[in-house]
Amino acid sequence: MDKIKKIASYCTLLAVVFTQLISCQMKKELPQFHVEMCHPESKYRIEPVYDKIKTLEGNSASFPYGGSSGEWGSSHKSWTEQYGTPIGADITYYVGYEDTFYRLNVDFPVETMEDLTKRFYANNEDLEYDEDLKEYVYERKPNQYRTYTEFRDLVFGFAPKGIVVVWLRYGATQKELGRYQADVVKDDAALEKKLFASWSMNRKQVHENYFNPDASPEKWDNYRRRYVWRPIITSTKPNFKLFEVMTGYFNAESEIAVRPISLNPAKRERAIPKAITFFWETGKGEKFEGRAFFDWQKTNEQFKNEGTGDNEIQIKISDDNSGFEVFLNNETLETVNKRVYLSNQEFKESYK
Repeated sequence: MDKIKKIASYCTLLAVVFTQLISCQMKKELPQFHVEMCHPESKYRIEPVYDKIKTLEGNSASFPYGGSSGEWGSSHKSWTEQYGTPIGADITYYVGYEDTFYRLNVDFPVETMEDLTKRFYANNEDLEYDEDLKEYVYERKPNQYRTYTEFRDLVFGFAPKGIVVVWLRYGATQKELGRYQADVVKDDAALEKKLFASWSMNRKQVHENYFNPDASPEKWDNYRRRYVWRPIITSTKPNFKLFEVMTGYFNAESEIAVRPISLNPAKRERAIPKAITFFWETGKGEKFEGRAFFDWQKTNEQFKNEGTGDNEIQIKISDDNSGFEVFLNNETLETVNKRVYLSNQEFKESYK
C-alpha cells in the first residue's frame, strides 16, 4: 500500500511539474507586457477598486497595485509582467478630486492589437547599417535585437471627467492607441465601503480636502490634435552628417528616427512636438547635440494658420555649429528654448 501511495504521489508531482512547464512554455509564446497607470499631475491621482485586462487568449492579466502616478504618458513604475494580447480593459476607479467612481469597460480593436503587439520599432542603429532600415518590422534578424524593440508596456492615462487615454510603448517609442470615456457609477455605496475600509480618511474628509470643481480634461484633449508634418534638419557644412532625431510630443507619444530613417522622415499625422533632440557631426572632433523645446499654444496656432496639408518643421544649423534656427514651412517658429551641446555619442558612421 505504501508503495502505491509513493507511486501516486510521484505521479501527482510529475503532473504538477508538467503543467507548470506547459504554462511557462505558453507564456513564453505570448506577448509580455507591463501595465502602467498615470495621470497628468499628482493632484489628479486615481485609485482603482476593481480591474481586469482583457486578453485575446483568455488568460488573466491585471493592473498594478496602488493608484496612478508619474506624469502624462508614464507612471515611472514597473510591475510584474502580464501575458497575452491585450484587447480591452474593465476597471472601476475612484477620483478623489471629483468624489466620483467611474467604470471603464472598453474593447480595443482586435486586429489592431494583434498587429501592434507583433511590431518591433527601431530604437537604435542597425549593427550593420541597413540602408533599408524601417521604422518598424514584424521580424527581427538575428543581429537586430539591439536595433528593434518589442511591445513592452501598456499605459493608461487617467484625466478628469472620466477621460482615459491608452498608449503602447516599445522602449523609447510610444504610440497612442486611443481615447476612451469611462461612465460614472451612480450606485456606489458598495464601492465606497470597499475602498475606504483601509483608508485613514473617510469619503467626506477626502471631499473636503481634495475636491476640485474646476478639474477639466481640455488641456490633455487639446494635446491630441495632429497635423501632417515631418522634421527636417540641415546644415550648409559640406561634411554635415545627421544621425539620430528624438521627438517627444505633448500627447505623450515619442519616437526615435535613426540613420537612415532620420535623413528622409515620412510626412504623416503627428501631434505638436514638446521637444526635438538631434545629433550631428561635421568632421572629426566636431560632434554636437541640439535640443529645441516648444510651446504648445504658439506652435499649434502656427500650424492652424498653415492648414492641414503637408508641413515641415525645419531646423537649420549655423555654419559654426553654435546654434540653430527653427522654422515652420520657412516661417520663423518661436521656441521656448534652444540648446547646443558638445557630444560624445558614437555612431556607426561617425568621423574617425
